[in-house]
Amino acid sequence: MRKRLVFIYNPNAGKARLKSKLADVIRIFAEHDYEVVAVPTFKHGDATDYAREYALEGGCERIVCSGGDGTLNEVATGVCMAGVRVPIGFIPAGTTNDFSYSLKIPKNIFKAAEMAATQQPVPSDIGEINGEFFTYTAAFGLFTDVSYDTPQNFKNVLGRMAYLLSGASKLYNIKSYHLTVEYMEQQVQPEEGSETATEMAVAEADAVAEAEPKRSVVYGEFIYGMIANSDSVGGFKGITGKGVRFDDGVFEMILIRKPHNILEMTNIVNELLNKKLNSDNIVYAKVNYVRLQSEEDLPWSLDGEFGGNMPRAEIHIRKQAVDYIRLP
Repeated sequence: MRKRLVFIYNPNAGKARLKSKLADVIRIFAEHDYEVVAVPTFKHGDATDYAREYALEGGCERIVCSGGDGTLNEVATGVCMAGVRVPIGFIPAGTTNDFSYSLKIPKNIFKAAEMAATQQPVPSDIGEINGEFFTYTAAFGLFTDVSYDTPQNFKNVLGRMAYLLSGASKLYNIKSYHLTVEYMEQQVQPEEGSETATEMAVAEADAVAEAEPKRSVVYGEFIYGMIANSDSVGGFKGITGKGVRFDDGVFEMILIRKPHNILEMTNIVNELLNKKLNSDNIVYAKVNYVRLQSEEDLPWSLDGEFGGNMPRAEIHIRKQAVDYIRLP
């Protein structure tokens, strides 16, 4: 009996990149002995409903989706809601596709389809905020309502953050939120003898996984916050620091305090450009739990899509709760 593969796709993602290639993608799946059920989405939430339905129905070897990061979010949400471990493959067809870069999924649609059909699933972490799932980032503040389509010449190092901060001509234009943030932080003890950048990143990640978490609390006015598990956010690489792993039960948290004068704003820009992610202006931590409270409505972005106003947010990192078809 042939294995069943459910293919959920957004036909309009990324200027309809997939439309002309759809038949060839299905052929790739079929060549690997899959019976393919192809399901297009038409509105927000469709992918969640379809993924949950087919996961609960059973007999599904894997679910592959195609679209932007939002489509992957919906499919992962549907599978998690079903409570069934069904491997999830992803063919990036959106405009940014941050998470696919982190998971080392090819940009080429046909190569990504080949990977989705043949690669073994890898247990991976997922975030949960107030009962809603997010695959790689939950964010609020200055940058979350701005299009990711920033001109390429501004995208250097941590370009989008630095560009937008330096472009804020007047401090009163920067919206800030008075927050209390409690979090469980994984303490990292640098290991001796790690000479190369790669060795240091691996050693740091291993130390995070083994360390006992520490409870910390910060207060104040913040203009931006992000809890992420990705090498790329908004099209910018390396934004969350070194040692990012997808199976250690830890996400990276960045909080940027409100600058009160031009000098403080300049310092923030320089710290972002130089990847100094822990300072008087920036709070950086590797976390497995965050509880955040705002004195007013706080709009969130989940995986690049509007996630609603949540002045009180409780975030849990669910270790290895989903199976992505990706490179280890």
